[in-house]
Amino acid sequence: MKDILDIHTHTLASGHAYSTIREMTKAAAEKGLSLLGISEHAPMMPGSCHDFYFANLKILDRSSYDVPVLFGVELNILNRCGEVDLPEHILQGLDYGIASLHPPCIPFMDETDVTNAILGAIRNPYVHIIGHPDDGRFPLNYDEVTAAAGEHDVLLEINNASLSPKGFRHNSRENYLKMLEYCKKYKTRVIMSSDAHADTLVGAHDYAKSVLKEANFPEELVINGSVSDFLAVIGHVAE
Repeated sequence: MKDILDIHTHTLASGHAYSTIREMTKAAAEKGLSLLGISEHAPMMPGSCHDFYFANLKILDRSSYDVPVLFGVELNILNRCGEVDLPEHILQGLDYGIASLHPPCIPFMDETDVTNAILGAIRNPYVHIIGHPDDGRFPLNYDEVTAAAGEHDVLLEINNASLSPKGFRHNSRENYLKMLEYCKKYKTRVIMSSDAHADTLVGAHDYAKSVLKEANFPEELVINGSVSDFLAVIGHVAE
């Protein structure tokens, strides 16, 4: 499986990660990646960046890094309506948005409320990826979610960190196998992500690849093999 991009990563700016932008891009180059995305946690995550951080990303010189780099955000879904924690005027200036459920930022809810929260995020035009939709503590109706993601061309993430033996989310493998069956049904595309919080984990997708293989998932629905396809999803044109 061709695998040349990693879009969900964090630097020390997120507050509980351990490497700099330069360290992350150097690692991406050493792994042979063609595109890296830096997606710091949005402000509601304890210890993470203020709005000003995201507004000021425009000053960075992208040509000074070891690989092409995009600057996005991992948004926190805040309620059953799918609202997120950055205003539109800041989201407009970012390359892409991941929206995720994190226990510090939203209470555990029943399947109906969690599903509605994800569906609300999918309808947000600044959300391009649903992050780690695998945590059994946030039960989902995968039929509804995969159908909506396919309709809105939002990518569903296969999060390598969730599947790692060091991961803390519940029943991730089983939930991914269920989700992937619906993705095949609706032709919904997915993206493998490392969710790296240190440079040594950039591009680490082995556990994600394993679950995709177990699900006999079609390679053409995995977007990691094409930079241009990913840029099309987020509304960018390759230079």
